[in-house]
Amino acid sequence: MSFGAAASRDTPKPGFPRVRPTDPCPCGSGGRYDGCCGPLLQGAPAPSAERLMRSRYTAFVVGDSRYLSDTWHPGTRPDDLELDPSQRWTGLQIVAVEAGGPGDPRGVVEFRAEWRSGRERGVLEERSRFVHRGERWWYLDGNVA
Repeated sequence: MSFGAAASRDTPKPGFPRVRPTDPCPCGSGGRYDGCCGPLLQGAPAPSAERLMRSRYTAFVVGDSRYLSDTWHPGTRPDDLELDPSQRWTGLQIVAVEAGGPGDPRGVVEFRAEWRSGRERGVLEERSRFVHRGERWWYLDGNVA
């Protein structure tokens, strides 16, 4: 990744919320965005499957489809990924984590993500699989409950 590509990621996406560096991170970790998911969305590698999951959730919040594509395993990644700016992701809860840390080749993160779109509200429950290859974590796929 070039510095230009990383810098362009901080550009607000039309219709999506902007998160400032000192704001609480949307992933719900309790940390500030600039110390949590911000660096990952700008190109830093995720140290674990859970951190990749949290950063991917944040990418959905801010509309960063490039990051979502870049962190999706090439063997399972869709050709195109369009995000709907009318859908707001409003909360993330990590339910369970299996492996996915330093030295692990694979990991599983089960989560609940709340959303709203207009007057509709819902919860996405997914058990996501991750794989560690080439010194980085990749989202492989997920089973929606």
